[in-house]
Amino acid sequence: MKFSGSYVALVTPFHEDGSVNFEKLKELVLWHMEQGTDGIVALGTTGESSTMSHEEDDDVARCVIETVNGRIPVICGAGSNSTQTQLEKSRRYHDMGADGLLLITPYYNKANDEGMYRHFATVADAVDTSIILYNVPGRTGCAISPACCARLAAHPNVAGIKEASGNIGYTAQIAKLVGEDFCMFSGNDDMIVPVMSLGGCGVISVWANICPGRVHELVAAFAAGDVAGARDIQLKYLDLINALFCEVNPIPVKEAMNQLGMEVGGYRLPLCGISESGRERVRRALEVLG
Repeated sequence: MKFSGSYVALVTPFHEDGSVNFEKLKELVLWHMEQGTDGIVALGTTGESSTMSHEEDDDVARCVIETVNGRIPVICGAGSNSTQTQLEKSRRYHDMGADGLLLITPYYNKANDEGMYRHFATVADAVDTSIILYNVPGRTGCAISPACCARLAAHPNVAGIKEASGNIGYTAQIAKLVGEDFCMFSGNDDMIVPVMSLGGCGVISVWANICPGRVHELVAAFAAGDVAGARDIQLKYLDLINALFCEVNPIPVKEAMNQLGMEVGGYRLPLCGISESGRERVRRALEVLG
């Protein structure tokens, strides 16, 4: 599948007791479709899957896929630092009907280039589902080398990359080495326009949890050739975007959603509530934008 547009890195809402709030999850998914979000990414970093059980992950994936019901693409985070665990989760989400799988680099293990390649290729060989590589070295402590990315891009089931290194030089190297059919998503909300200027297909966005229409508008404007319009949106919302990352994701974005009355609940340890200074920064950023 060829992916493009504004994809939301969806939060996982929790009840007060910490259990997953599936009614709210369905409500968020339906709202995103109404607001023009082009695709849903469930169980990513923003979805807090690292603190959830495999059974909970499966239930969230199933809920999102069934609620969307084929109307927009759904990509499910199936990654793990254990290749075997990643393979098992990928097979389950494939069988559920996910349109794509988001697979992260093997954090903690920090594989060499051959191990990195096999970590992803093992899944790509086993499932007939589009795979999005997830490069976020700031969280994982390891990165996909440009050469490894180019090698993986040649696999028919590897459709693209969520590039969240924050290094535009690395992004340019990836853009140079891969073909036009390879989707390069910005994984950083403050770099959507720069990444799209290098051939990026859109964004997998934390910001879209609160401004889905504006993120869709930005990506659509750039794709239609209105670079100035896309740049204006990027810069207008830059302070809010920065506020959403004033503490580790997804703490600030959930705080923002709760301030807006979206009632997505709290977090699971080791994540916990935002600091007073962070809460005030989020509040001011929202207030300035009305």
